[in-house]
Amino acid sequence: MSGEMQWQVMLPGMADLEVDSAQLMQLAIAGTLKADSLVRENSTGAVFPARQIPGVFSDKQYMVALLLSIFLGFLGIDRFYTGQVGTGIAKLLTFGGCGIWALIDLILYAMNSVKDTSGRPLS
Repeated sequence: MSGEMQWQVMLPGMADLEVDSAQLMQLAIAGTLKADSLVRENSTGAVFPARQIPGVFSDKQYMVALLLSIFLGFLGIDRFYTGQVGTGIAKLLTFGGCGIWALIDLILYAMNSVKDTSGRPLS
């Protein structure tokens, strides 16, 4: 594991976890690590919010995706924003599945359970 960055994850109510970059991304995907969780780089001691570490969270913002889903979800704009072009086109052509698909997506965005095309959670 030489050359792999090591991190300490500081989660409330838990002892600090020491993880590598791949494990850090897995914690984010599992929902254990939130975008504003503090993470310390072991080599420098610098502390960052997890959203600032490249590759852990999506560069797409949760609030933007939620607002797009609320106002333009029936056109699939929320899907285009998260990089899901194929389903965005299908949603556009069906006007959000006659509103049903748009409503389901709105609920998923409100629960913050949508990921980008790389499988990373929205920041």
